Amino acid sequence: MARGLLRFLLSGGALAALLTAALPAQATPAFEDPPPDKIVIKVATVNGSGCPQGTTAVAVSEDNTAFTVTYSDYLAQVGGNSDPTAFRKNCQLSLVVHVPGGFTYAIASADYRGFAALQPGASAMQRASYYFQGSPSTQFRSHPFSGPLNDNWQATDETDWAQLVWAPCGVQRNFNINTELRVNLGSSSASKVSFMTMDSTDGDISTVYHLAWKQCPEK
Repeated sequence: MARGLLRFLLSGGALAALLTAALPAQATPAFEDPPPDKIVIKVATVNGSGCPQGTTAVAVSEDNTAFTVTYSDYLAQVGGNSDPTAFRKNCQLSLVVHVPGGFTYAIASADYRGFAALQPGASAMQRASYYFQGSPSTQFRSHPFSGPLNDNWQATDETDWAQLVWAPCGVQRNFNINTELRVNLGSSSASKVSFMTMDSTDGDISTVYHLAWKQCPEK
């Protein structure tokens, strides 16, 4: 099960161009330790073919350095007797993040893991975007994969400090994560199945989101 958990480590997350409300310019551009008080993350809404009701859970690490989102039914496939709509699966999570007073956070990087079985000639893609409630979504970060492939896969999105978008200080804004898996038949045999999961070999999807922390400016 260890590889099956999507561990969102608070040191970096896959949100490259999160173009939304940043902190005032006087904020110091330096990483800080996580707040001493616990953060609380709850799922506000979950929608999408890759995350049916009851198949997603969120857990926060004891040291406030990571949060884990676990999926148990996130699989895209094509070929054979696959449903015509199964080639693409997506999931949008809206998370309520309660942060200790005086702190704010940003997603610095995200690590995605899963398993792919692609026939020769088939291809697949994993992509994700992130945004705070009331702000425009960032552009998707995409990671392509080509067959033949029959192995675990991993993809990482990273964002430079200067491009980080911070949660607004003193305002509760839900944090949204929009992910997608897509599998294309390509030149592979239509009678053979190709699939991709956002999970590990034990069947649970696992993604790690890394957060950066800093203190809000005093009013």
